[in-house]
Amino acid sequence: MVRCTNCDYKWKTKDVLAVSIANHGKTCPNCGKKQYLSKNTQHYLSLGYVSLFFLLIVPFVIKLSDREEHIW
Repeated sequence: MVRCTNCDYKWKTKDVLAVSIANHGKTCPNCGKKQYLSKNTQHYLSLGYVSLFFLLIVPFVIKLSDREEHIW
């Protein structure tokens, strides 16, 4: 599961889905430090594979970063 890079807090599924659609990151519910999708995760999400299977595995493949990274 997804964990904060600052405090190692285990994120809930709804928070993971929220950060996956947020353009400018989301603050950690535990420590308040802003977290962003890692570059690799952004790459996977940019592929555009939207299916029920993909939505079910999103919480397990998302990785967070403590700084904003751009794909391009």
